[in-house]
Amino acid sequence: MSAYRTEVKKFRKAAEVHEGDTGSVEVQVAVLTADINELNAHMSEHKHDFHSQRGLMKKIGHRRNLLRYLRDNDVQRYRELIPCIGFLLASS
Repeated sequence: MSAYRTEVKKFRKAAEVHEGDTGSVEVQVAVLTADINELNAHMSEHKHDFHSQRGLMKKIGHRRNLLRYLRDNDVQRYRELIPCIGFLLASS
């Protein structure tokens, strides 16, 4: 199994709400985080790959929107998710 698949499984397992969860906001954010980490590694080697750079920016925007939705609608779930995916909460 590739390192990417292992990372996706790790993030998904940490964020799932119930067994077999694939569609909750938490799991979507976790999978996007794994994708973003993979694309960041790719972009560090291939600095002029602008198609991948655009895909990376779209994934970052999608994750940002999902996190904003979760923060606005259920702060408790948001605060539980942030440490699972390796983010630091900004004190507000």
